[in-house]
Amino acid sequence: MENPNHQSWLAQLQTDDRSALRTIFDAQYEDVCRVIFRFVHDPGLSEDLAQEVFVRLWEKRRDIHIDSNLPAYLRRMAANEALAHLRKKTRYLADELPTHLPGHTTAAADEQYEATELSGLITRAIDGLPPRCRTIFQLSRFEELTYQEIADQLELSIKTVENQMGKALKILREKLGGYINMLL
Repeated sequence: MENPNHQSWLAQLQTDDRSALRTIFDAQYEDVCRVIFRFVHDPGLSEDLAQEVFVRLWEKRRDIHIDSNLPAYLRRMAANEALAHLRKKTRYLADELPTHLPGHTTAAADEQYEATELSGLITRAIDGLPPRCRTIFQLSRFEELTYQEIADQLELSIKTVENQMGKALKILREKLGGYINMLL
């Protein structure tokens, strides 16, 4: 359920009130960091990317039209920021790979490469879901909404939400095989 203060904070933010940004930051920073950490598994990087989320919120303050509640919107921004970082990192790593890799790469480099590859695989699998399945999956897993909250927000029956989540999970299991437990 939307906190009435959230709409007030957004209204203040859109009138260039920096104290509103500080209030939103104080109230939502830890939640934004948690969402990002689930993607990048690095506390310092999570904090850096969380700050970027709030910088973007400030930069786009006049253009923001939130259909869901503020925390859900920020969680979505956080997930997008983390995924964008991982995509950029994957491209950078691919560009930096030498044409001939020495036989003794470090375990950490191997793990990093696998993590970025997995992130790309997961992103492509989620993007490949049918639109309604993708929206419901993202609201459930990234914005941490309950099925009832999703049903209310999308004006669907809870049974439809359950069916669409089942369909999304089935498709993701087929596409991701053994990696699915890392996502869910």
